[in-house]
Formats: sequence, structure tokens, C-alpha cells
Amino acid sequence: MNEIKHNCCCSEVSNDYSEIGSFIDRYYPGRKDGLIQILHMAQELYGCLPMDLQQFIAKKLDMPVSEIAGVVTFYSFFSMTPRGKHTIRVCLGTACYVRGGKKLVDYLLKKLEIDVGGTTEDGLFTFEIARCIGACGLAPAIMIDDDVYKQVTPAKLDSILACYKD
Repeated sequence: MNEIKHNCCCSEVSNDYSEIGSFIDRYYPGRKDGLIQILHMAQELYGCLPMDLQQFIAKKLDMPVSEIAGVVTFYSFFSMTPRGKHTIRVCLGTACYVRGGKKLVDYLLKKLEIDVGGTTEDGLFTFEIARCIGACGLAPAIMIDDDVYKQVTPAKLDSILACYKD
């Protein structure tokens, strides 16, 4: 008998998707209009949205997998790979860029030893670029999770990051 193998890249994800299945059954039975909310909940539950989870959701909603995958890859909030415990976003909007945002990016690339979009080996940080976080008067600004830091310099980054190493 052939066994189906799931090549999930998310170490936290089991292939038991009953929890998201129950969520869909309870709040979106027979409905496709809650896809974004369902994907948010699935990512909250499992840490990321690997292809086998997308296939499960597609089957549950009676939708093509390509439609689910299109939404997952379009919105930057969704990830098919595990994300860090904390997400660092450096603003590179015009004001932040002009006032030193690129220096912050360069420093973090070296300090964290990952590329933009990557996650540190210890799973603590995921590093991203934001086009604008709406803090132009505070430039250059960064966000870590929901916390905004203003007038950041490379010299301030070590002490900021230390606050997130529990």
C-alpha cells in the first residue's frame, strides 16, 4: 500500500488539521467568503501555511488550491515557512530611507546573519522590509511585532533587540 508523505516545512505543524477544520465548520460552513480569516486562523494555529495545509483548506471550502495559494503568496502577512517568534520590520519609506533606514537594514543583515525574509536559526527573529509604517516623523523607524521604535540608529539596535531575547 502506498503511503502519502507530507513534506511540511513547518516543524510545529502536524498534519492533523482538525482544529482549523472545526473552525471552518463552525464559522464558515459551506461558505468561501471567509478565506482571509480562515488563513489568518490557520497561520495562528500552525505557525505557517504549508502546501498540505492549503490543500486541506481548499478541499474543506471546495475551492481550487491555486486560489488559496494565490492569496497566501499575494499577502505578505502569510508565510509558507516557519516564522520567528518576533518579526522585525525596517521601514524603507522615503523619509526612513533618507534618514538612515538602509543602514539599519545593512546592520541587521550582518547581525542576524539572514537575508531579508529569513528567520534566524534559533527561531527568534524574522526580518522583513516595510515600505511604510506610517511613522515618517519618527524616521528612521522600525517595528518589532507591534512595537514601533523611532529615530533608530545601528548603535541602538543591540539594546532594542536585547529586549526580545527571553
